[in-house]
Amino acid sequence: MDFSPNYNLVQELKWRGLFHQAVPGTEDLLLEEMTSGYVGFDPTADSLHIGNLVPIILLVHLQRAGHKPLALVGGATGMVGDPSGKKSERQLLDIDAINYNLNSQKKQLEQFLDFDCGDNSAEVVNNYDWFKNFSFLDFIRDVGKHISVNYMMAKDSVKNRLEDGMSFTEFSYQLVQGFDFYYLWKEKNVKLQMGGSDQWGNIVTGTELIRRKGNGKGFSLTAPLITKSDGSKFGKSEGGNVWLDAEKTSPYQFYQFWMNTSDEDAERYIKIFTLNTQDYIEDLIKEHKRAPHMRVLQRDLAAYITKWVHGDSGYETALTATDILFGKATSDSLRNLSENDFFSIFDGVKKYQVVDIQGINVVDICADSGFLASKSEAKRALKENSVSVNGEKVTEDFNFSEADLINSKYILLQRGKKNKFILIKS
Repeated sequence: MDFSPNYNLVQELKWRGLFHQAVPGTEDLLLEEMTSGYVGFDPTADSLHIGNLVPIILLVHLQRAGHKPLALVGGATGMVGDPSGKKSERQLLDIDAINYNLNSQKKQLEQFLDFDCGDNSAEVVNNYDWFKNFSFLDFIRDVGKHISVNYMMAKDSVKNRLEDGMSFTEFSYQLVQGFDFYYLWKEKNVKLQMGGSDQWGNIVTGTELIRRKGNGKGFSLTAPLITKSDGSKFGKSEGGNVWLDAEKTSPYQFYQFWMNTSDEDAERYIKIFTLNTQDYIEDLIKEHKRAPHMRVLQRDLAAYITKWVHGDSGYETALTATDILFGKATSDSLRNLSENDFFSIFDGVKKYQVVDIQGINVVDICADSGFLASKSEAKRALKENSVSVNGEKVTEDFNFSEADLINSKYILLQRGKKNKFILIKS
């Protein structure tokens, strides 16, 4: 998308709930010229998670407005650890682990940003590239002298940790991040840094360094930290982080996270996490309020973000898994699931290990596994036509075979819709 002075990025972010604060003049800058702006990402894991979606979406909106987005992956800062919002010091990673994480995250960023669209193509930069040959003595002489200890002590990321103690490593983090902004401003004409509101102190250290060391002007913009309507932290499920990597969080689990949001949260999230127009979203909210039981907001939100992260195939897998969860399992639909998705759906369902399944009668397995209380109960349930194997109803003379094993490993038994049981070949 070409730069247009008529596209007011700040106003777009405001109505979406993605604007917290900005350095004076930021809105004017973005209306006057194509601007390069960046967001930093922490390489502490080999996948981004949904807590990273807000800074990613800030870059997406920046590019949609015709500006140039840069994703800074912190090969150097990842060796220090950002203290912002943290109660204790992070475990530090070695360079091999960091590089592996960075490469994995870069692939995920390519799902959201256009890296081949001319002047405002997205770019990934790694701050290790400019720090690897920067000696400690050079750094404290050329950078440290421009920022006073008093200035650094006034930052919330420092003040909030003083009582429990803070290492010099973490204390120096804001200087390192500040130099990132200075370097990108000087070498790549990057004038804007964006991030979450908890990053404000680190970001303005960068603008201060640009002013004091470079006699220039840097700009910053932050988004509010996203919380749930009950005040709890966004981005966590019962199992921990909701990852963008399908191996860590299956498309089904990912889809269900968004489907399970409250009405109040869904009304906010549909603006934040989709690129749908204001008119479309406002009409959708009205439709939802007329029939909240239909959950059209949650369905639209879950479909949009699941397709964005996992593609159409991931979305279809999530829908199939959801149907199975609500009793619509068939042999074909079960066999199309990955092992990860299968056990995600049936998390908490009782399991029984069998050494050999070939030729065993369904009555015997129902009783011996504990799925049903006895052989007589099994026979009664089978006569009632209420027992199914992998979604297909069976009778008393049914004998299992190796072909019944899904992924050569497991079988789903059901009595009715609610009573489920899994056989696992050991």
